[in-house]
Amino acid sequence: MNEIKRKWDLLPKTKRQSCIDEIVTFFKQKRDEEIGIIAAEDILDFFLQDIGTDIYNKGIEDSKELLKKQFENLEIDLDLLLNK
Repeated sequence: MNEIKRKWDLLPKTKRQSCIDEIVTFFKQKRDEEIGIIAAEDILDFFLQDIGTDIYNKGIEDSKELLKKQFENLEIDLDLLLNK
């Protein structure tokens, strides 16, 4: 059977299962509620779908800033070589 791939399916299978287990455990320990795997999957999917793009975009912005700083440092280093 082929699995349907959604745009918010960002996690590898093992990480996804680990997150689902953590959600079930959280509800049991912190809220004294029993939820099933399907409910935990729904919660995980909700958050991945709702904020996954924002988290991804933040990672891209952080990478761009890091690259800008690296290029600024490279430009300074090259300018220093020119002045010798």
